[in-house]
Amino acid sequence: MNIDEEIQSGIRSLELDSSEQSNGVVPMDVVKSVDVETPDMMEEEGIIDEPQPDFVEVHTETKGKDKAKAAPEVVEAIDETEEEKKRHLNVVFIGHVDAGKSTTGGQILFLSGQVDDRTIQKYEKEAKDKSRESWYMAYIMDTNEEERAKGKTVEVGRAHFETESTRFTILDAPGHKNYVPNMISGASQADIGVLVISARKGEFETGFEKGGQTREHVQLAKTLGVAKLLVVVNKMDDPTVNWSKERYDEIESKVIPFLRSSGYNMKKDVQFLPLSGLVGSNMKTRVEKSMCPWWNGPCLFEALDSVEVPLRDPKGPVRMPIIDKFKDMGTVVMGKIESGTIREGDSLLVMPNKAHVKVIAIYCDENKAKRSGPGENVRVKLTGIEEEDILSGFVLSSIVKPIASVTEFNAQLQIVELLDNAIFTAGYKAVLHIHSVVEECEIVSLLQQIDPKTKKPMKKKVLFVKNGAVVVCRIQVSNMICVEKFADFPQLGRFTLRSEGKTIAVGKVTGLPSAGGSGSSTVFE
Repeated sequence: MNIDEEIQSGIRSLELDSSEQSNGVVPMDVVKSVDVETPDMMEEEGIIDEPQPDFVEVHTETKGKDKAKAAPEVVEAIDETEEEKKRHLNVVFIGHVDAGKSTTGGQILFLSGQVDDRTIQKYEKEAKDKSRESWYMAYIMDTNEEERAKGKTVEVGRAHFETESTRFTILDAPGHKNYVPNMISGASQADIGVLVISARKGEFETGFEKGGQTREHVQLAKTLGVAKLLVVVNKMDDPTVNWSKERYDEIESKVIPFLRSSGYNMKKDVQFLPLSGLVGSNMKTRVEKSMCPWWNGPCLFEALDSVEVPLRDPKGPVRMPIIDKFKDMGTVVMGKIESGTIREGDSLLVMPNKAHVKVIAIYCDENKAKRSGPGENVRVKLTGIEEEDILSGFVLSSIVKPIASVTEFNAQLQIVELLDNAIFTAGYKAVLHIHSVVEECEIVSLLQQIDPKTKKPMKKKVLFVKNGAVVVCRIQVSNMICVEKFADFPQLGRFTLRSEGKTIAVGKVTGLPSAGGSGSSTVFE
């Protein structure tokens, strides 16, 4: 009898539990499943009602878990769609040393809420201790001690901010001529350039004359694919300028002819605006009329938002030049996706060493992403390759349509400035910069000279050329490099030649050796 009583009391307690738990409010899906399941069970073995609450209990519990699991997925999906609504642009800040690039970049981050007041106060104190009160905004972008001590940017600073419609990555390039190679690596990742010009008396002239970096930066930016340019005339609040329209117009009138000669379309590609990076005037909101009555144009944020850049192909073959690599529980590579979409789990090739790799994770702006499309700056974690087997300039490429690996190619060059009026001929040696590749190269042969007026090849055989000439030649490098024809992938087919710290020529790849052929059977466009 004791055992029977125990069974009875157990059954009763189960019934009580189930009724307490449901409280008369059972979720609809649970009710449905119970209705459906019970008759089947009754038919099978005439099961008694008692265990049924147990079944219901389990059912509601698992449902609850499922809902808990489903919830984050839904949230993630919503986040992803919101992210996709915002386009992503890379903005490089270029210009002469001390024009105010880092200060303007720092002010943008402060105005867009990326830096809090306490951090700014800390930087102000630090700058004051070094007797450099006006440098504190630059400290946001210039993070290492060498940069802060000298007041010069050395490496390309990187930061993120958002406006209503766009996510931006700021690339703060160094202005000093010793660090032009670093500036090239920054500009090669950018969609838009912000050319910062100092309006201060004497500073604009120094930056713009022959030895200044303003001219070289503009030519490099154009060559490296920065199609749109915002020219910001900075330091308008300086006592020597005081928001003077005459000074602004003078700068504009001198810069426009040069930009035109560098290949920029003044109506479509270039926009001028005055601002003060130090105090933040005409940046997030338009400058007050009391300060600058003559300016009716947009502020910097509006101008950046309205810039239109050509769309890249998310369905094209994957191309991601690698700019950096490091070890972090696997091999991680950094770069900007120039074409195609990279997804978690993808199998890809690292060219030119043809290593098969698998994508384990993708990080975009510190956040983990399932996939990433063209134009995004990403960190990709790979398996199948060691970190020491990757060099800057290698390209993450699709297996079906891999990027070409070559030691020589045909190119069309525009000679910018030869050293000491030297002549440019076969045997000329220089340093080639193409996407993230930096490699020594030699001109093997000059094939034909292009007439600058008609843009057609000249008939006479060409042995050498001088400054300003346009020439088609064959270039050879000692190591395998990854390039594409400019006509197919502009981002991977444009380059600069430099020698002894100066830009000698800018050019584009026009022909690659045919598969299995030697340099003599080069395929032309």
